[in-house]
Order: sequence, then structure tokens, then C-alpha cells
Amino acid sequence: MKGNTHYMMGNLDINTELARTILTGFIHSEITRSGFSKAVIGLSGGIDSALSCYLTAEALGAENVLALRMPYTSSSTDSFEDAQRVIDDLGLSSMTIPITDIVEPIFSRFPDANQIRRGNVMARARMILLYDQSEVFKGLVVGTGNKTELLLGYSTLYGDSACAINPIGDLYKTQVRQLARDLGVPPAIINKPPSADLWIGQTDEDELGFTYEEVDQLLYLLVDQRYRPEECVLAGFSGEFVKAVVTRIRKNHFKRVSPPIAKLSNRTIGYDYLYLRDWGT
Repeated sequence: MKGNTHYMMGNLDINTELARTILTGFIHSEITRSGFSKAVIGLSGGIDSALSCYLTAEALGAENVLALRMPYTSSSTDSFEDAQRVIDDLGLSSMTIPITDIVEPIFSRFPDANQIRRGNVMARARMILLYDQSEVFKGLVVGTGNKTELLLGYSTLYGDSACAINPIGDLYKTQVRQLARDLGVPPAIINKPPSADLWIGQTDEDELGFTYEEVDQLLYLLVDQRYRPEECVLAGFSGEFVKAVVTRIRKNHFKRVSPPIAKLSNRTIGYDYLYLRDWGT
């Protein structure tokens, strides 16, 4: 990939103070209008979940946020310690619930399962624990997926993508880093290689095959600026890279929408039953 990267990266700069105001307001508004005042967040020790914690604690008060650490036996001790830094810095309530005993019976039943299958099982086990504790804590589950991951489908459906609200889903990874720096997320978390920590040595960028910095520049043109793929090639991106990213966006569309409902009536959920007035607000 090559091109006028200075121009494209400049367009990804955000007004972090304004973003902070909008996102904390969004969290407070969406949770309180649903009749809740608390939130539960899966805290991995990575930048996305850390930023979600900082925003939610500011929106609701730290006493109203429960952070869950859910390590597997091979999970990084560094990630566990980074999560503790966030808990200590914000003064959050927290729980640590290892998932090893939950997922090992499934792994034993399917010993030939590859790393992707095992990673999906772990992500969905964590979702079960998050929603179980949301009932105990009486708080909504706050999501931690960024715009880059959502567009590329880099998440587990009904796993780490499951949440009641998502405050950072319209921030590219590059922008998550900007906002995290300005909100005081510990530098050790911001600067480490992004990883879902699903197996030893796993990193997001190795698995994707490109860096977040590269793909964010392309996604910005494709999605926000509505460039056609051929225009992105003219802007300096390789045709192979553009094709690979466009294919990922299209084939993962099903992860970004509610399951389609076959339309039989005049008022079908997801098609016509859409407005806030329909929900009594």
C-alpha cells in the first residue's frame, strides 16, 4: 500500500473533547432512558475496552460500572495487569471470573477444533458471563468494538460483538488511540500491539494481514468519503488491498445488522417498526 498518507491520515483526526462530550452523553442517555443507571463491561486490558471503561465511568460514575476480567489459562498476564491499572485508576468495581473451566469441556469434546473455533467459544463464554452479571449488577452491557473491527467483521457474532450499547463503534482504531490518549488511558495499554488474546502470541494485525493504520486510511475513503474502489486505487492503494478490504466489508454485513425478518405485515420489526415513538420515547 502506498499513497498520500499524510492527506488521508489528517482526515482521521478528531476533536477529542467534542467526541468525549458526545460519547459520555450518549452512554448516559441510552442507559437511563432504558430505566437503568449502571453498566457492565468486559475489560480485557486492551485499548478498546479500557476506553469504554473511561467513558462509561465518566458518564455514570465509577461506582455504577462493573468491570469483568475473564481470563483463559493461556491469557497474557500483562493484559490482566493492564486491566487492573484501569480498575485502580478509575476506582471501578470489578470481578475476575476465569473461563477455563467453562470452555475446556467443549474443547475436550472437539479436540480437532482450530484456533478460530476455540476463540469463538471463548468469546461467547465471556458474553454469557457478562449478561449473567448484568442481571446481578442491574446494569446494561456496554460494547467495546471499534468501527474498524465492525466494518471488517473482526469479531465473534453473539460473542464480543454482543452488547446493549456501543459508545466507540463509530471510532476507527486510529481515533480510539487519539481519544484514549486524551482521556488518560495508561500509555502501556495504548502502545502495545492490539490483540484479542485468544491464543499465545496472537495479534490483530498479524491475523488481519495489515496494520490498523493502513486499513483505517482506506476505510475512511470507502465508507466516510464514499470513494469507489477504483478511486481508492487512484489515491495510491494497491488494487489487491482494496479488493480484499471491500470483500471483507461486504461478506460481513450480516454481523452488523439484526437478523432479517421475513415481511408479512404492514408493521414489521426492523423495516417499519423503527422509530423512537414506537418504543414509547
